[in-house]
Amino acid sequence: MEDFLLLDEQLLEEERLMRDSIREFVEEAIIPKMPEACEKAKFPMELIPKLADMGLFGLTLPTEYGGAGANYVTYGLACQELERGDSSIRSFVSVQSSLCMYPIFSYGSEEQKKQFLPKMAKGELIGCFGLTEADAGSDPNSMKTTAKKVDGGWILNGSKLWITNGTIADLAIVWAKTDQGIRGFIVEKNFKGFSRNEIKMKMSFRISNTGELVFSDCFVPDTHYLPGSGKGLSAALGCLTQARYGIAWGAIGAAMACYESALLYCKERHQFNRAIASFQLVQKDLVNMCLEIVKAQCLNLQLGRLKDKGLGTFAMVSLAKMNACKEALNIARLARNLLGANGISLEYPIIRHMTNLESVFTYEGTDNIHHLIVGKHITGFEAFS
Repeated sequence: MEDFLLLDEQLLEEERLMRDSIREFVEEAIIPKMPEACEKAKFPMELIPKLADMGLFGLTLPTEYGGAGANYVTYGLACQELERGDSSIRSFVSVQSSLCMYPIFSYGSEEQKKQFLPKMAKGELIGCFGLTEADAGSDPNSMKTTAKKVDGGWILNGSKLWITNGTIADLAIVWAKTDQGIRGFIVEKNFKGFSRNEIKMKMSFRISNTGELVFSDCFVPDTHYLPGSGKGLSAALGCLTQARYGIAWGAIGAAMACYESALLYCKERHQFNRAIASFQLVQKDLVNMCLEIVKAQCLNLQLGRLKDKGLGTFAMVSLAKMNACKEALNIARLARNLLGANGISLEYPIIRHMTNLESVFTYEGTDNIHHLIVGKHITGFEAFS
């Protein structure tokens, strides 16, 4: 879409080059596959090595562990372009990078980093993140999954639900309650007592693989305990902050796709002997869509710069995620309406983005939870209970 406020002038050359290369990749390799993948509810596994070749797994991690050493603005732009393709693709990359590679890098031992991160960067190992449970979503502290210390390791019991990459992952970053508090573990798919079940019949994130993780006296050796997870729940929430930052950019990528599709359609669709883009009410909707995208891009870019300076906070990330998801969903709904009956067809990307954004609006912190996070920051009062 048009760079209305000339924000490209605020980007470094390497940031623009990375964004443009991902945009071209999305246009050529991802978008053409999405309608059929959505209809069949099947993740295109052949894209994984291509995403790895683009350097998108662990983009911000040091090169010594297989990352690209990129800054957070570059990562945000990558998420924006990937979600222009589909939320499921951005989510796959986000889970691999922010929710799996990041905790191993931040909380893992040097041996764990060397063992897992290079292979994950190459897409040879796929990860998933096990925090959410059937009765522990917005309140993860109420999780029921437990880890009991035994000789040489830990015994995990419990389950995790709504896990992206759940049944295709080679390893899971799992959070469980111990006698010392919530801790993190690397659980490989072949560990005895670990099983997965795929969640089907979804009307949102149809392309994404979503599963349930089940632990029945699952033995996890001491070598797979994340030693830096002693910070407890805050360690797990630190991973979510990383992922939420990417969502703020990604949701606007979906909004851009909806806006661009609606704008082109309204210019070409004629009623009453004129293009419907010439009608006042249609222009009002298009202008409002453009306005909210540009505002969110400004917010996201400023947040990215702050994160690159080490000044970004989880409250700032909540503000950006909350704003982007709300506005992107509204934009998708407006765009769907402008296309009339064509708005529900997979020949156009809008209904696919709209149903995906229903989940993006909710996951990794609901709109209400992010309001309360920001509310606590500006008032000093906690209103979670």
